[in-house]
Amino acid sequence: MDTVFRDVRVIDGSGGLSYRADVALDGGRIAVLHCEGDGGPRPSARHTVSADGLALAPGFIDMHAHSDLALLRDPAHEAKAAQGVTLEVLGQDGLSYAPVDDRTLAEVRAQITGWNGGGPGDDAIDFSWRSVGGYLDRLDHGFDGAGIALNAAYLIPQGTVRMLAMGGDDRPATPDELTRMKQLVAEGLQQGAVGLSSGLTYTPGMYASDAELTELCRVVAEYDGYYCPHHRSYGAGALQAYEEMIALTREAGCALHLAHTTMNFGVNKDRAPELLALLDAALDGGADISLDTYPYTPGCTTLVAMLPSWASEGGPDAILARLRDEESAARIRHTMEVEGADGCHGVPIEWGTIEISGTTDPALAAYVGRTVADSAAARGEEPWTVARRLLVADRLGPTILQHVGHEENVRRIMRHRVHTGGSDGILQGAKPHPRAYGTFPHYLGRYVRELGVLSLEECVAHLTSRPAARLRLPDRGLIREGYRADLVLFDPETVAAGSTFDAPRTLPTGIPHVLIDGQFVIENGHRTEVLAGRSVRRATPRP
Repeated sequence: MDTVFRDVRVIDGSGGLSYRADVALDGGRIAVLHCEGDGGPRPSARHTVSADGLALAPGFIDMHAHSDLALLRDPAHEAKAAQGVTLEVLGQDGLSYAPVDDRTLAEVRAQITGWNGGGPGDDAIDFSWRSVGGYLDRLDHGFDGAGIALNAAYLIPQGTVRMLAMGGDDRPATPDELTRMKQLVAEGLQQGAVGLSSGLTYTPGMYASDAELTELCRVVAEYDGYYCPHHRSYGAGALQAYEEMIALTREAGCALHLAHTTMNFGVNKDRAPELLALLDAALDGGADISLDTYPYTPGCTTLVAMLPSWASEGGPDAILARLRDEESAARIRHTMEVEGADGCHGVPIEWGTIEISGTTDPALAAYVGRTVADSAAARGEEPWTVARRLLVADRLGPTILQHVGHEENVRRIMRHRVHTGGSDGILQGAKPHPRAYGTFPHYLGRYVRELGVLSLEECVAHLTSRPAARLRLPDRGLIREGYRADLVLFDPETVAAGSTFDAPRTLPTGIPHVLIDGQFVIENGHRTEVLAGRSVRRATPRP
């Protein structure tokens, strides 16, 4: 045997009661579970870990990650490794880097620089791939062929697919264009993607009709994947937006996973029970639905995402041209501040809730950590003037925190029977959202130990076996003999997120060991040099 955890409290991911056992690992798998009272000799190994006071759980699965480039840029990737995350799901919100051609890649790189870096002029990554399979191969290669920090699964980004098939136009797809999109989705699933994502408040994905999305979901269903939408509104009309996603996936016969499920803005205060009733009715009617959340109230995205969709048509250069034009800029402002832009979920923007969390240009650092309203007041300007200046000067690069959530909604949703954890962690910016570095220990420390919203066993199931079941991974998410040894050892009495809004890159406490395939990625609280991560590709397709 390679390693044995002696007399450890096992929280096996099932949601059932914990128990004490010796857990032995060999060849990257869980080889022996020797429980108290079992007969026979206790297992021994070359490496014995004393686990007094610690709990052993399956590695956490981040169902909503934005580490698409971070895994190729940073071999340590402590932001997630230190949290006990062993698998991330990439390709979120309908925008990522495969499948692409040269034109589409350039446009995507520019559009989501605020999420991932990698914008024009950033040569840290080679971008040598163009297909989904090529991107997954690049993850497997990692750093000089040694792999990457953590395991990664990939969702085909519907907005990128639409951009590749028909550009960034706000119009219905032609029959030939729809056929091309369906082919691209099928190819991506054949090459290992686990499903399809959308960002329906982001261009160009938001231009797709329900009929178009339904046709793409039919392809996903054929391959037993799932659809993961950032749907059309988390503000005004949020319940109708959830209903829309449930209806179109049921028509397509496709599994549905609702991304960063929440009810935001003043119009949705205390309305989580309405959403949960909607989900329960669909589940009881036979729908296949799961969801993820992060345990914080503010959201995080890019400042340009707040613009109305018509202002974003045509891509970054067209957006900048409209912002520079006085007449177009005035129209954008009116839509955002008076009518409520679709980019801001149909709610008139409140500049006091929009905090700049990062810029790509260091010369603009004075704006970081302050709301647009505060920066405007300090300069004696209108908030729109500041926002417009930032967008133009930073070439659409600023990231934001949007303080529009409600704690009671967060707590109610995380209790739901199909809930999983997803950080939605954007790692860019001088002051990123602390969820990027703290989501999983924050669940365990704040919502389990301090508040008792979930039991420890229940919470671990939310973070392990439930996401593994959604991803249809037959040997992950539980502590069972023969399962992969992707594991986290933590102290239930001390585990906590170190990250805060003031110090968002502080690492967590109370997580001394993290293993992938039986190899220590974190050992005694420190990152090792192990690169055990690889792409996790879907099983053989059904057709």
